[in-house]
Amino acid sequence: MLKIFNTLTRKKEVFKPIKKNKINLYVCGVTVYDFCHIGHGRTFVAFDMMVRYLRHSGFHVKYIRNITDIDDKIISKSIENNIDVNVFTDSMIKEMNQDFFSLGILPPDQEPRVTDYVNDIIIVIMKLIKNKHAYINCNGDVIFSVDSDHSYGSLSRQTLKKLQSGFRVPLNKMKNNPLDFMLWKKSKKEEYSWDSPWGKGRPGWHIECSTMTNIFFDNFIDIHGGGSDLLFPHHENERSQSISLNNKSKINFWMHTGVVIVNKQKMSKSLGNACLLRNILKDYNAEVLRYFFLSTHYRHPIYYSEKSVQQAYNSLKYLYTALYNTNPYSNVEEGNDFVLEFYNAMNDDFNTPKVFSIFFKLASTINILKIQKNISMTNKLSFVLRTLANFLGLLSQDPEYFLQKKSTLNKSIVKKIESLIFERNIARKFQSWEKADKLRETLLSLDIVLEDLPHKTIWRKK
Repeated sequence: MLKIFNTLTRKKEVFKPIKKNKINLYVCGVTVYDFCHIGHGRTFVAFDMMVRYLRHSGFHVKYIRNITDIDDKIISKSIENNIDVNVFTDSMIKEMNQDFFSLGILPPDQEPRVTDYVNDIIIVIMKLIKNKHAYINCNGDVIFSVDSDHSYGSLSRQTLKKLQSGFRVPLNKMKNNPLDFMLWKKSKKEEYSWDSPWGKGRPGWHIECSTMTNIFFDNFIDIHGGGSDLLFPHHENERSQSISLNNKSKINFWMHTGVVIVNKQKMSKSLGNACLLRNILKDYNAEVLRYFFLSTHYRHPIYYSEKSVQQAYNSLKYLYTALYNTNPYSNVEEGNDFVLEFYNAMNDDFNTPKVFSIFFKLASTINILKIQKNISMTNKLSFVLRTLANFLGLLSQDPEYFLQKKSTLNKSIVKKIESLIFERNIARKFQSWEKADKLRETLLSLDIVLEDLPHKTIWRKK
């Protein structure tokens, strides 16, 4: 029985889809004004893990993740780089897809871009005005009235009175209430704008997601997800819009991933501590980073450092070492206890840290069986380990490849190691055993362990 923590109720609840065996899942995507950082990686790896598991559990999941491809930051960046805004966003989306592909993130069923749905957004705004949930200010902008929604603040657990104090939101003469927010921003220039009943302009940020969920799910969503930084104001505003658009709309579960902490501070581009995925992936095997993201429960803060990623590598190396020199094959009668533990952990709000402890028990058992030379059971449990890990997008590489390709070494060190191995193999070929032994010792001093196979020598980090 799957239980999921619901941000709206602040408790774990038994998950029941609106329609039997079908799940509508919507996750707020990237605003493509820059390269993706580890906060993006953490959130979308987490939801990728959930989608994989839900599908494996027999659910038909319709997964939508939007792309915000127009806003002030995007326009500023395109002007700064003297690039057409569409060319700029296309290039950023390409980079995003490459990063996500490297991390093993499966593409969503659909990935709508905001600029393809501006007319739909305009229709939604017109309905909100008609239902008296929005108004046009003296500047010609269309503004949502939070006073029209008596439940406003319930998702983020904040009262209107507290929010209206002005402590969090500055007063604005363009708004009836300082909490009111933009649905349509009137354009000061003609570029990057669309025609509307209110003049040329472009959509506000929050209205995008309400429109997307209305189009793709008719506002009936089983799971709505995103990073915890979106809880307020984005998700609060989105929820308010959707309810105001259709009071029968339903979002069963709100799910949020925890923040990324770098140097004891929440990661933020404004603080200058944002770590780009593309830079990290130059130095680390992408599966190591995926393991790192899943090693902390998705709801909790995750602490990023080189040390923590190195620990993730060491853990993943232990699992791959257990699989090395095995021939995994299926036997449904073996490994049932491990499989049951796996499902119990995953059904407890996707408890991946608990799952990893199960993987370690499996690996430890496999290593003992190897020593005992129990080949049959070694291979059976190796199949269980690899299969369960694959459900999370892990242990998908050949163990020999992963162990030999030391992901935390730069190319120059790898080249040096392979050169020493080549030199040693030449010495062995001509039976210069003393020289071969000295070269092995040199490699050992670099923490490199060799294994001589019949037709080649492979290496791995000690």
